[in-house]
Amino acid sequence: MQYKLQADMKQAKLLKDQVALVTGADSGIGKGVALAMAQVGAKVLINYVHNHYAADEVVKIIKDAGGEAFAHQADVSKEDEVKAMFAKIIETYGTIDILVNNAGLQKDAKFVDMTLDDWNTVIGINLTGQFLCSREAAKEFIKRGVVEDVSVAAGKIICMSSVHEVIPWAGHVNYATSKGGIGMFMKSIAQELAPHKIRVMGIGPGAIQTPINKEAWDTPQALNKLLELIPYNRIGQPDDIGKLAVWLASDEADYITGTTIFMDGGMTLYPGFADNG
Repeated sequence: MQYKLQADMKQAKLLKDQVALVTGADSGIGKGVALAMAQVGAKVLINYVHNHYAADEVVKIIKDAGGEAFAHQADVSKEDEVKAMFAKIIETYGTIDILVNNAGLQKDAKFVDMTLDDWNTVIGINLTGQFLCSREAAKEFIKRGVVEDVSVAAGKIICMSSVHEVIPWAGHVNYATSKGGIGMFMKSIAQELAPHKIRVMGIGPGAIQTPINKEAWDTPQALNKLLELIPYNRIGQPDDIGKLAVWLASDEADYITGTTIFMDGGMTLYPGFADNG
């Protein structure tokens, strides 16, 4: 898929002069969010773990469109690497205004076959990673406070969750647990940080067409089966999530904190009950 940023004059300055860190931004939803934020004026740190070629390509797309971005390697489950990443973004841009906790993975297995490594790896990246990054962002937001000509909030944290924050998922116990944990983590820090004018929100994507779930949409048969779970009858795109993340990070959403917005084409409407169960 070819990516090209196109200017929308009405929104071109929505995040102007703001600095955003998007974890796991070298592909999938993270890439979509990073491009969307750059398109409306944000300077973006593209976090990645392994694929520096893909991360550099995201940076190139942004720079070719006249934006600012750089890539930085860090495993968000490792405290020293997270602290180094935040030091780098502050060294480069002076501060940070927006954190998008997007990095996540799956290591699927039946519950009785799931290893401790399967469990710890997923919880470490998906949940502990959000704790470590959010803590460092909050410290900077509180230290700096509100900069009124940039944003009416001191900072914004977006926690990427999933419909599996509320929908159980057999065979994916570690993943579903991490997403359920993100929901309560997000609400708890939103409550604690609100007096500092820091907003914290969740986005709960449904089925989005990304590499992490390729087997669910890669053939017509698989896609048709997936669409049975989506009342709106289409699979989501990374750009869908990107647009929502931009709006949530903007002052247009300033009265929103402590809630998850599900963007799922109706997957959380329990479509199995559409015909009276």
